[in-house]
Amino acid sequence: MFKKKNDQKPIVNNNTFNDVMTCARKSNDFTEIKKHVLGSVIFIYYFNTLINGETMQRVLLPYITEYEKNQDSFLDIGKFQNNLPLEDVVKTNDVKEIEDKIHNGYVLIKFDNTLDECLLINISNLSKGARQFNDSENEFSVIGPKVGFVENLDTNINILRRKVKSPLLVTEELVLGTMSKTRIMIVYLDGVTNKKHVETARKRLNEIDFDIVWDTTALDQIISDNSNTPFPLYLSTERLDRIAYALTVGQVVIFSDGSPYAISGPSTILDFFVSSEDYYYNWVIGSFFRLIRILCIFFSIFSSSLYVSVVTFHYEIIPVDLLGPIIESRVNVPFPPLLEVIFLEVTIELLREAGARLPTKIGQTLGIVGGIVIGQAAVMASLTSNILLIIVALSALASFTTPTVTMSNTIRLLRFPFIVMSSILGGLGIMLGIILMLCHLFKLKSFDTPYMVPLYPFRIKSFNDSFIRSSYEKLNLRADFLKTEKKLKYIPKKRNEKREDINDE
Repeated sequence: MFKKKNDQKPIVNNNTFNDVMTCARKSNDFTEIKKHVLGSVIFIYYFNTLINGETMQRVLLPYITEYEKNQDSFLDIGKFQNNLPLEDVVKTNDVKEIEDKIHNGYVLIKFDNTLDECLLINISNLSKGARQFNDSENEFSVIGPKVGFVENLDTNINILRRKVKSPLLVTEELVLGTMSKTRIMIVYLDGVTNKKHVETARKRLNEIDFDIVWDTTALDQIISDNSNTPFPLYLSTERLDRIAYALTVGQVVIFSDGSPYAISGPSTILDFFVSSEDYYYNWVIGSFFRLIRILCIFFSIFSSSLYVSVVTFHYEIIPVDLLGPIIESRVNVPFPPLLEVIFLEVTIELLREAGARLPTKIGQTLGIVGGIVIGQAAVMASLTSNILLIIVALSALASFTTPTVTMSNTIRLLRFPFIVMSSILGGLGIMLGIILMLCHLFKLKSFDTPYMVPLYPFRIKSFNDSFIRSSYEKLNLRADFLKTEKKLKYIPKKRNEKREDINDE
């Protein structure tokens, strides 16, 4: 990117410095200040989301103002540095060091009479974004980082920049809401993310005419390619690691002030079944858990409808050894299978909603005690069979394996139309429902990208991180369907085991 002198580190000159600033100026949280001191000009550059604003206003800027009053000669960079009332001050002409430190909360000071050297002053805000209670609450993980976003936009950008310390990280700020005047931030990696996706996000946000932007999830619905679908088209998450990963693979991320959630896109249906923990385990273990999770989704959607279909139309496929217990469990139930299943499903949904609205400890108690008491009472009262009670309970548990809340809600909804169709047409109704659902999914798009890739259109190279999670040696390329400007993420180095064995001997 920069010209080098005698194969050494790139040094500061007008061209290299302008390259650094051009990339930084694309971000709305980048600030430039120009001050005239002793006939010279001082240029101050920094990211306002990374620095301590109080130190800037009370220490650095007043020092620059008072410097002219205490000096009679010309502006000298050495005296300026020595008299600074701050400890971590670095004088450098290394462009790479400037790039790195300015993205770590340093303020860059450049003098017009000293073209080859700059000052880097550390006034980073170490406490910002590191408050006690910013753990992710709704997307819990056993291992890996648990840092989540908060309701302050500047804090969220600060957290993100500390995770992704790259000069390619660009932020664009918009203001939406005729009454709320809510700050919206578009974040992407310049030179990596497809510019068409960035432009699509920017255009759709600018076209919004809304009074109050309540949350980022409201933007999800407003900019959606299809607002009449129960499927989420953009990944909504509160986890820092998921958003950092979305940026590195070439997606566009949108933040909203006042919301602890960020949305990323273009997203595919498989993105909603991927957990951050998949990348923290060995790839074999991670792939196994992901497959189990996907199988649980199918079980959660179709288990109840299959029960209705079999009991209503297809008794002949039940094994003889199982037929007796099923007949015995339903002999005193006065309701048809459809009403029996809907009664239990609605009961489960009532327990879920009540547990979610109550305080945590009371909600957990209600879920456990309520489920046991109501389930046992329903069986004893012959309102439902004990076999169906087991199926519905397992179906509810299977739906909890979905990593994202939005897709979990979609799965909860999908069960009901399949139950109704199976009660009308049996197995044919289930197959007809699957066909209609697939036709709907094939039409969906996220930022004009097909929702069902890599299944449709079929992209075999993108299967490395789909149903299974391949090893990191095979995850070094970004997905083809994202059409990123830079395909390679990193160069995997394979260990030469034979050579290591020889060296050990």
